[in-house]
Amino acid sequence: MDFSGCTGRVIENPNEVLTAALEEAQAWRWGSLPWTGGPPEPDTPVPTAIHRTQPWFHGRISREDTQQLIGRQGLVDGVFLVRESQRNPKGFVLSLCHLQRIKHYLILPVSEEGRLYFTMDDGQTRFADLIQLVEFHQINRGILPCKLRHYCTCVAL
Repeated sequence: MDFSGCTGRVIENPNEVLTAALEEAQAWRWGSLPWTGGPPEPDTPVPTAIHRTQPWFHGRISREDTQQLIGRQGLVDGVFLVRESQRNPKGFVLSLCHLQRIKHYLILPVSEEGRLYFTMDDGQTRFADLIQLVEFHQINRGILPCKLRHYCTCVAL
């Protein structure tokens, strides 16, 4: 994805995603965050909790509650949410409706050369944060059966 604001494009090659993200996506993210005025100094840990501010993030809810929540929104292709994994304390789960079934995809953090990335495909496609992962899959299907179209809103269960 191109976040430079100059042009828009869809990246077809998953291997190009990380390169584009590092070149383009981080520039706008650093300047707009309240905790920093620019990119962090080298070897400074970057907060990875920015996803908590997103309407598609539901925190620590169970798989069963997720299925109920998406069911109440309507079993429409592309309805999704992201939640914390109950089985993997460092992981997250992307829950997605496709063909009136809810599928769950584990998102794991991976560290390489001191940098933290998130992946759903054993590191073949890596994202700097969960926001970038979601934005990519709203434009590109990637390994998912359909694009992410509508985030699931919080409603009382």
